[in-house]
Amino acid sequence: MAVEEEGLRVFQSVKIKIGEAKNIPPYPGPNKMRDCYCTVNLDQEEVFRTKIVEKSLCPFYGEDFYCEIPRSFRHLSFYIFDRDVFRRDSSIGKVAVKKEDLQKYHGKDTWFQLQPVSADSEVQGKVHLELRLSEVITDSGVISHKLATRVLECQGLPIVNGQCDPYAAVSLLGPSRSEAKKTKVKRKTNNPQFEEVFYFEVTRPLSYTKRQFDVEEEDVDKLALRVDLWNASNLKFGDEFLGGVRVPLRVLGQAGVHDAWYFLQPRENGGKSVKVDELGSLRLNIVYTEDHVFPSEHYTPLRDLLLHSANVEPVSASTAHTLGEVCREKQEAAIPLVRLFLHYGKIVPFISAIAHAEINRTQDPNTIFRGNSLTSKCIDETMKLAGMHYLQVTLKPIIDEICTEHKPCEIDPVKLKESENLETNRENLRHYVDRIFNVITTSGVRCPTVMCDIFFSLRESAATRFQVDQDVRYTAVSSFIFLRFFAPAILSPNLFHLRPHHPDPATSRTLTLISKTIQTLGSLAKSKSANFKESYMAAFYDYFNEQKYADAVKNFLDLISTSGKWDQKSIETPIMLKEGFMIKRAQGRNRFGMKNFKKRWFRLTNHEFTYHRTKGEGALCSIPIENILAVERLEEESFKMKNMFQVIQPERALYIQANNCVEARDWIDILTKVSQCNRKRLSTYHPSAYLNGHWLCCKLSADTAPGCTPCTGGLPANIQLDVDGDRETERIYSLFSTYMTKLIKMQEACGSKSVYDGPEQEEYSTFVIDDPQETYKTLKQIISAVQTLEQQHTKYKRDKFKKTKIGSQEHPIGDKSFQCYIRQQSESSTYSI
Repeated sequence: MAVEEEGLRVFQSVKIKIGEAKNIPPYPGPNKMRDCYCTVNLDQEEVFRTKIVEKSLCPFYGEDFYCEIPRSFRHLSFYIFDRDVFRRDSSIGKVAVKKEDLQKYHGKDTWFQLQPVSADSEVQGKVHLELRLSEVITDSGVISHKLATRVLECQGLPIVNGQCDPYAAVSLLGPSRSEAKKTKVKRKTNNPQFEEVFYFEVTRPLSYTKRQFDVEEEDVDKLALRVDLWNASNLKFGDEFLGGVRVPLRVLGQAGVHDAWYFLQPRENGGKSVKVDELGSLRLNIVYTEDHVFPSEHYTPLRDLLLHSANVEPVSASTAHTLGEVCREKQEAAIPLVRLFLHYGKIVPFISAIAHAEINRTQDPNTIFRGNSLTSKCIDETMKLAGMHYLQVTLKPIIDEICTEHKPCEIDPVKLKESENLETNRENLRHYVDRIFNVITTSGVRCPTVMCDIFFSLRESAATRFQVDQDVRYTAVSSFIFLRFFAPAILSPNLFHLRPHHPDPATSRTLTLISKTIQTLGSLAKSKSANFKESYMAAFYDYFNEQKYADAVKNFLDLISTSGKWDQKSIETPIMLKEGFMIKRAQGRNRFGMKNFKKRWFRLTNHEFTYHRTKGEGALCSIPIENILAVERLEEESFKMKNMFQVIQPERALYIQANNCVEARDWIDILTKVSQCNRKRLSTYHPSAYLNGHWLCCKLSADTAPGCTPCTGGLPANIQLDVDGDRETERIYSLFSTYMTKLIKMQEACGSKSVYDGPEQEEYSTFVIDDPQETYKTLKQIISAVQTLEQQHTKYKRDKFKKTKIGSQEHPIGDKSFQCYIRQQSESSTYSI
């Protein structure tokens, strides 16, 4: 979800590898071990949770998490919890990284010390205050000065134990002051509107002989206003602290007025006195990206260069190939390139061109596509994007079965448990391998067209290059579909969205053994047993040393590498797109029934949207995809609940609350995409609920009244290929800008090759330059396009800096920005004078 900023769209995303924790403090009991899990939080909102690692003080998670961030945030936080089956899970420690510090750790494996977690330090949100110093004439005729403090509103307060009933406590702090006043409690909202004013006497009454507003400077300098936000709790432990702010009265300046937003801060000395090294540490790899995307016309020169790449002769002189040459990792270049070419329908000619060039450079057919080249990375990325639903319908049912059955499959005699039988384990493993092999080799008709077209191109190029080798037309394709697609998905199903978490160690071992066998079956190697270092694997493979397996693989490879056989793969089997627990409001089929909220298991396929009492049970309600008229957010004020959205049907709307903001956005996106082609989709909707006989948004009384707000913009119906072309071009620009020195060095290499046609200089040997003149011409065009975009970014940053007003709702005053605010106010007053 993008945030609009003066003609720009700003996208935030984060990719996190949660590695492991170490030296977690032992449990204070005889067992000592803990059952730990880790959560990822945007401020205080949990958006991801790892699996629980049992009985360990050094838990290994090995989980990846990626999300588009749909809102502003201050901290990206990670909490380690210890599961307690009898009580509420207890927090052991946390890592909190400020948004502005995320770039320090970009893409680096980093060990973070766990910090103590205390209620006084867990804050988020902001408060709007207005301070005014005024002169008051008392009944006796003397002048005194009073401070009027207006608490207007707060935004984004944390929700504590499922509720937020906030109030503000306002105090004037000084050498001998302890006055405190409170606002009214606002129920069931984390965005309270207070609009309350409190008065404090700032100076002793002054006589008329003194000048007006002659406030004693030393007195004011010692005074400060303290505003604390609290959650009114019904629990015996008392109210919970939500955050506070301390405002020195010197901000009033000469005007005597101060109106600003403040970030709420932790309470001073709120943390527990615990030595940091006593809590352990957590290994993380964080990649935070913020894309500032200009209107489409700004990217035309660079985009045209990129999309023309497949037509450049030789392809090594093209803009897209050049990106792969200058990036540190080929993967960096492959991700945005593939998404851009898929978006514009040019992925097949581009991959065909770079694959053909790579095959022609390959001398031995046995090493074809073995390296991490731009070609192999681009095909990997294409399969991940275009083949995700193919994996879902092919592998997910059997992978789910393996993960839930927990049948013993260990065939290494050294690792065999005493209670296990080797022959039984071999039979279990053989059964799983046979089933997975069969579902793969009979799935050819479901292979996405774009993958078939790429495989056809690979087969033809390889067969032409190595005409003597009869098997190369198979190995060129199997090296991708088996080695880089099915085998990795079996090995790590969580990385391919086949499972929510990394499997437990025993299941992971089973999947490893299956993956190895499937990989070897698909490789069509001449000597099968030679592919295994372990003797027990070679012995196990004898079960599959039959011609029928090789024939099945070849038939499958022939089928998926025949281009143009089907225009569209129509899949009759329902594809499971998304599932999980959410809370839904009763739809009101019974006019007089209670419309309460209940937790239900939701399941979305390409055929229907259903909910169930729990996972695995029959559907309580089924909504055919063609009956979904719109999917939109529901305003929080409707039910005083966050992260709500509505699925609008012909007769009624289904109101649903997701677990967090990221999950709500994901459900809205995928429901919108899957229903995008419905002919009766609405153009307007009601952003609030229909309650007490009227719509809360427009106050109309008829429950069939047409919507009062335009529906949000439609998204492409093709689910797996939903790509923003301008955003991908912006990312490619960013990569070129980062590696500008390499672009210049590549230009030098072209000049060197043109002038001195001898042995290649070592410093230029890393670049593939087949045609120096054509490559130099392309580099010149790239640098020109990148520099033009660089100027646009510089102008945007300069203009934004000029317009940034510290203390505004968009840029509240924080712990580090107070001095900037004072300086900004000083410069403003000087300018006005």
